[in-house]
Amino acid sequence: MAEQKQWEGTVSVKLTSSTADQIWPLYVDFCNLHKWVAIIDMCQHVEGSPKPAQPGCIRYVSGPGTQLPDGTEGPRIWANEKLLTIDHTKRCLSYEVTEDNMGFNNYVANIKVLPGENDNQNGCLIEWTYVTDPVDGMTSEHLVSLLSSTLHTMAKRMEEAIHG
Repeated sequence: MAEQKQWEGTVSVKLTSSTADQIWPLYVDFCNLHKWVAIIDMCQHVEGSPKPAQPGCIRYVSGPGTQLPDGTEGPRIWANEKLLTIDHTKRCLSYEVTEDNMGFNNYVANIKVLPGENDNQNGCLIEWTYVTDPVDGMTSEHLVSLLSSTLHTMAKRMEEAIHG
């Protein structure tokens, strides 16, 4: 049986009213993901250095399960995510999912907060690149849609936190 190719992709969102210098400190607060991601209601430090976050820091993220056909809530989703790299000068970080109940295997993400036009004075771009083994019960298109929606929600919440 042939081995399935890994899924790879990039989603991004352009912010027009917040600069990379404003967004980066919110994003780099590694154990506060629940503030920005709608499907996550818990984000806790597990091990390593959380403030400031250093490679090796592990966070536990969790959220309510999806609604089942009978109207009940399915099991909570959860993952342990390990910070692999962080570069404050380039405003980028990478992390991997080390354990989860959602079917992610060999998932690694790279996040970049890039300056906007005119040397960061006109907004910024958040770019989320990922690679993962195929996820059972999901298509690669569904994963792109999920990550894109998550990133847009994050960006909106971050801008609201900055601008009120």
